[in-house]
Amino acid sequence: MDIEQANAKAVERMMESHPVLVGLGKAKDVIPGMRDDLLLHAGPPITWERASGPLRGAITGALILEGKATTEAQAQALVESGQIKLEPCHHHQAVGPMAGVTAPSMSVYIIEDKTYGHQAFSNLNEGYGKVLRYGAYSAEVINRLRWMEEVMGPVLKDAIAASGGIDLKALISEALHMGDEGHNRNKAGSILFLKALAPHITRVSREAGIAADILQAIGDNALSVLNPVMAACKAMADAAHGIEGSTIVTTMARNGTDFGLRVSGLGEQWFTAPAEIPQGLYFPNFKASDANADIGDSTITETIGIGGFAMAAAPAIVTFVSGAPKDAINTTLEMYEINYTEHKYFTIPQLDFRGTPTGIDLRKVIETGITPRVNTGIAHKEAGVGQIGAGLVRPPMAIFEQALVAFAEKYEI
Repeated sequence: MDIEQANAKAVERMMESHPVLVGLGKAKDVIPGMRDDLLLHAGPPITWERASGPLRGAITGALILEGKATTEAQAQALVESGQIKLEPCHHHQAVGPMAGVTAPSMSVYIIEDKTYGHQAFSNLNEGYGKVLRYGAYSAEVINRLRWMEEVMGPVLKDAIAASGGIDLKALISEALHMGDEGHNRNKAGSILFLKALAPHITRVSREAGIAADILQAIGDNALSVLNPVMAACKAMADAAHGIEGSTIVTTMARNGTDFGLRVSGLGEQWFTAPAEIPQGLYFPNFKASDANADIGDSTITETIGIGGFAMAAAPAIVTFVSGAPKDAINTTLEMYEINYTEHKYFTIPQLDFRGTPTGIDLRKVIETGITPRVNTGIAHKEAGVGQIGAGLVRPPMAIFEQALVAFAEKYEI
């Protein structure tokens, strides 16, 4: 076994993957293994008993949306009785930000890897604040989700089809040159997304007023492109997964209780430890004691070399997650220490167009004692409240140690 050769193959596949947004469909119709009695969630596997407040809130909201519950108690009873099953998005070629809950009737983006042929999926983005993915489930939240499904969804589906596909790899590359990092700062990428869709939305919409509402909803939400970008990153990471002998990390994800990772050469095994509370900036009237532990699949962005790893491209992000512009530069420089290579196609103007740090190498994390840096939102610890801030967090070192031991055992090193 040649670890270097295996890692070179994994990161090459990750970089050569070519994700394109090709459609929109109902989760139960397009996500492999999706069923009417199933909800998908972010992070590694978890039960209701161990679920955090925001995850419980999002599960409750999803079941209200599906017409299967009206209260958190009813949602809990459905899950604990086994009538509703919970499984990770990652087990179904999907990802979801924050709680990541995806229900059967929800619309999801369909991303196709034009190089390797597989698909990935993610739901639609609601915006900031009091939203389902942060555990809120008030009537306001449910009504907005219904509008997204009944009004925006069908138009988006037709618009994406009319576009012939949106090249998300090219979009990410351009957004990095416009001040985004691809995780918590997506202002440029969302504008590029709107630019690509706008002509088609206006053509396929039956009413000018509906088209205007959809365009405004996308334009007002600086995170509009996050979900399809996450699915694109999932496609890139999956292209690198399953390479025998590779120590490259291909999944990092959190469910609000545990932080988990998977490694290319270790199959579907999860390595988990308690997730930590992010350090960052809070919205008015909230503080650190209100915060839940880190949550979401959006760390798939860092996994393939953007997000926190590309902070040097987005110094303005520090006004949202705390710190100074020099911290953004230093974060990216530090991440070169634990990654296998520099990206061929995702480059940073502020670093003389150096490629982003790509391919977290399990060995380098242990050798240097440096864990990945992640940009993240902060959810309230109680169900029903929603987003209360944004900040920075690192995975626990324990998960990398567990994975290295398992790698040594599997390959008899």
